[in-house]
Amino acid sequence: MQADYVIIGAGSAGCAMAYRLTEAGHSVIVIEHGGTDIGPFIQMPAALSYPMNMSRYDWGYMTEPEPGLGGRRLVAPRGKVIGGSSSINGMVYVRGHARDFDHWAETGARGWGFADVLPYYKRMENWHEGGHGGDPAWRGHDGPLHITRGPRRNPLYHAFVEAGREAGYQLTEDYNGEKQEGFGPFEQTVWKGRRWSAANAYLKPALKTGLCTVMRGLASRIVFEDRRATGVEIARRGGTEIIEARAEVIVAASAFNSPKLLMLSGIGPAAHLAEHGITALADRPGVGQNLQDHLEVYFQIAASQPITLYKHWNIFSKALIGAQWLFTKTGLGATNNFESCAFIRSAAGVEYPDIQYHFLPFAVRYDGRAASEGHGFQAHTGPMRSPSRGQITLRSSDPAEAPRIFFNYMSTDADWRDFRRCIRLTREIFQQPAFAPYRRHEIQPGEAVESDDEIDAFIREHAESAYHPCGTCKMGAVDDPTAVVDPECRVIGVDGLRVADSSIFPRITNGNLNGPSIMVGEKAADHILGRGPLPAANDRPWIHPDWKTAQR
Repeated sequence: MQADYVIIGAGSAGCAMAYRLTEAGHSVIVIEHGGTDIGPFIQMPAALSYPMNMSRYDWGYMTEPEPGLGGRRLVAPRGKVIGGSSSINGMVYVRGHARDFDHWAETGARGWGFADVLPYYKRMENWHEGGHGGDPAWRGHDGPLHITRGPRRNPLYHAFVEAGREAGYQLTEDYNGEKQEGFGPFEQTVWKGRRWSAANAYLKPALKTGLCTVMRGLASRIVFEDRRATGVEIARRGGTEIIEARAEVIVAASAFNSPKLLMLSGIGPAAHLAEHGITALADRPGVGQNLQDHLEVYFQIAASQPITLYKHWNIFSKALIGAQWLFTKTGLGATNNFESCAFIRSAAGVEYPDIQYHFLPFAVRYDGRAASEGHGFQAHTGPMRSPSRGQITLRSSDPAEAPRIFFNYMSTDADWRDFRRCIRLTREIFQQPAFAPYRRHEIQPGEAVESDDEIDAFIREHAESAYHPCGTCKMGAVDDPTAVVDPECRVIGVDGLRVADSSIFPRITNGNLNGPSIMVGEKAADHILGRGPLPAANDRPWIHPDWKTAQR
C-alpha cells in the first residue's frame, strides 16, 4: 500500500489536507483507527452529548490527577471516528481573535499572523448569514465548510444578549468578522440540519475523486530511512503493515496522539524516550510539552418560567424531536442549541477578549445529566488564556497504551485571579433586568459563594475541560529548542515529515478550536504542495478604543 502522501488521522486538519492534496491531483492514504461516522448520534446536532461519551467514537482518555482541581481526574475526549473530534464536538465555530495569530507570528511562527490566516478562513468557509446580520465582506462564501446560525427562537437567547448590553458591554453582529468583542449570535458547523463535520465537508468529496483511500488501523510508528520519513507502520487485523509514502508523511492525530506518535518514532526528549527503550532519532525536548486547554464552569440559574429545554427532557419528547429530525432534518434536533454567546475582556488593560460565554437555555452537563432543579439555563464560561502549561508523555513504548495526559490546570496565581474575576462578572450579567422575568435563583455556584476562598473551592470542585487541547508539537523558529515544527509544519531535525493539527498551535486561540484546526489543515496543504501562501489580507480587526483604561 502506497500513496504520494500518507496522513495519520481523519480529523479536522487531516480531512482538509486530504481534500486539498487530492484536488491538486495527488494520491492520499488517510489512516484512521476509528470507524464510520454514519448514524443519528453523530449526524444529529442536538445529540452531541452522546458520541462524546461512547467508547465506539471516543479514545476514552483520562487526565492524570490534577493537583489544582483537588486531585480530580478529568475526561479528555478525542474523536476516534471518521471526522475525528469534528464528529463528536459541540459544532461551535470560532475563528479565534486576530491578535491570537499575530502572537503566533511574533513568537516564531512567521507567516501565521492574522493577515496570513484570514485568507485561509475565507477559502474554507461557506457562510450562511440567514437573515441574522453579520459581516459578509469578512467571510468566505464558497468553501467546503458550511457555517450557519441557530434560529434563536427561545427568548432566553435574546435575554442573554440584552443583559450584556444592560451591563455596559459591546454587542457584535459577527464575532467571526471584524469585531469579536461583545454579545451576539453564535455560529455552528451545521448544514441542512446535519452536523457539518470535516468528514462531510472535506473527506467525502476527496474519497469521490478516487485518489483518496481511508485505511483503518492504529498507527504505531513512523518508518524512517536514514532521517527521512518513508511510511507508517500500522496495526490491523492482528498484524502489522507498512503504508509507504512516496512524498511525505503527515501527522494529524490530535494534541494527544501526535506527540505520542512522534515519541514512539524516536522524535522527542531523548532522556524520556530512553526511559522507554526508544532510541532518539531527533532530540526535540518540546515534543509533548506546552499542553494547553480551556477550563470552564457551568454557571447555572433556576428558571421561573417553564420555557427552557428541560420540557423536552423526557423519553416522549426526545422521540418526537428525533423523529422530526430523522424525516425532515428540522426542529430542535437540527441545532446544537448554543445560539447566543459573548466574548469579553476581564479587566482594563487586557487588549482583547479573554473570557468566552456559551449560553444554553437549559441547565445540563456535557455528559447529559440535567440539573436537579428542573427548568434552568446556563453559561459555560472561563478564562481563555491560562498561563498554565501541561505535558503529554509516554506511559510505555506500547502504541496501544494511552499517553499520560497532565494539563497542570490552575497552577499559577494568575489562573485563580482570572477565574474569580470571570465568575463575578458572570454573576453580574445574570443579575441584569433582562433576566428578571426568567430568573429564580442561582443553582451554581449559588448566591452564598462569594468570598475568594468560596469561589476557589467551587472552581476546584466543578471546573471542567472545554475539550480544547493543543500546543504539544509547537510551531516556531528552527533555532527555537522548544519548537517541534517550523512555520511550514515540517518536523525539525528530520525530512519528509510534517505535523498539522491543533498540536502545532504555539498558544491556544480564543474560543473553540475546530475552526483553527481546519484552517491549519488548509494552510499546511499549500506548504505541502510547495505553493506560495494566499495573498495576505489587510483587514483591520476592531479593538476596543479604551481597552487600556476600561473593562467594557
